[in-house]
Amino acid sequence: MGPPMIRLSDDELTTVMAAARPIDVGRRDAFLQDVAAALRHCCEVGPGTVHRICAEVQRRHFDPPDLSRAAGGSGKYR
Repeated sequence: MGPPMIRLSDDELTTVMAAARPIDVGRRDAFLQDVAAALRHCCEVGPGTVHRICAEVQRRHFDPPDLSRAAGGSGKYR
């Protein structure tokens, strides 16, 4: 038998998917797995809990773009 199923409302699922959007496609599955694992350890799951966990897990998985190497060597502010 697998891990217990997590039931999320439509709004909570929207929060999770919005948090996954900026994550690199190759790392999204790991992000979603980590969010699910963290939610399984919560006694009570609600919108605040989902938001907090998504923010914490997103910090570990998000790899911000290097804007110093942006295309087009001469921008307005260079």
